[in-house]
Amino acid sequence: MDGMTLTPELERYADEAVAAGRFRDRGEVVAAGLVLLQQADHEVSVFVNSLEEARAESDRDGWVSLDDMIMHMDEIIRATSDRTA
Repeated sequence: MDGMTLTPELERYADEAVAAGRFRDRGEVVAAGLVLLQQADHEVSVFVNSLEEARAESDRDGWVSLDDMIMHMDEIIRATSDRTA
């Protein structure tokens, strides 16, 4: 592609993908890679937003430590086991 430099490995990969009939030319290979990069960036953004929302929720509503959660789950398991025994 004009003005674009690929490493020899990427050039070889792109050429093989074109030769295999998966793409019409190197430009199409690069475009597909950019679409994947765009999708990955979006997924990272969604993940970061979910972390920020979780932090805001914990600031607003409080949070439970892992140790407290494990103790609570153990109590539930014991109570369930006592009822079935």
